[in-house]
Amino acid sequence: MSATTAEQAGRRVEEVLDRLAENGDAEACAATEEVVRVLMEFYGSGIARIVELLGRPAARPPADPLGPLLADELVASLLNLHGLHPEDAPTRIDRALSALPQPVENAGFDPATGVLRLRATASTGCGCSGTQESVRQAAADALACFAPEVTGVELEGGAPREPALLQIGTRPSPAGADGRSSAAAR
Repeated sequence: MSATTAEQAGRRVEEVLDRLAENGDAEACAATEEVVRVLMEFYGSGIARIVELLGRPAARPPADPLGPLLADELVASLLNLHGLHPEDAPTRIDRALSALPQPVENAGFDPATGVLRLRATASTGCGCSGTQESVRQAAADALACFAPEVTGVELEGGAPREPALLQIGTRPSPAGADGRSSAAAR
């Protein structure tokens, strides 16, 4: 496959836009132009990010010069989009999970269904389902960039939950409301 030059790509885009304009469908033409703008912004952001990461001065060169690029969500998503990411799926899944604020363990990935099962390795605090859902969602978001072949995330129960917070108050007085003890009230 030969590389397309910027001039060739620009010419092809103009031809497609001209064909749409000839059909007289202003909405389709405007929508197509917007898609082209969004894609240009996306790729421009990716290229700018690569330049930024490569241009950072380092005290010493990293052992893996691609490491900073592969660890960046935007760059990783572009590499995955075009099948250029050099790491295999298990490595990219581990990379995504290691960046999560809540520790989780890979409990198995089924490539046939795209479902990744995760197990929480530490308590999520109050035991609220919202916290469990936020962990699952954070994992799904990270995996979308680093391992798009993961299309579903299931969170299994893992570490034991912390006990519920007990409300401790003062002990009721042995005297009744009238100030007499319950034995004297009889």
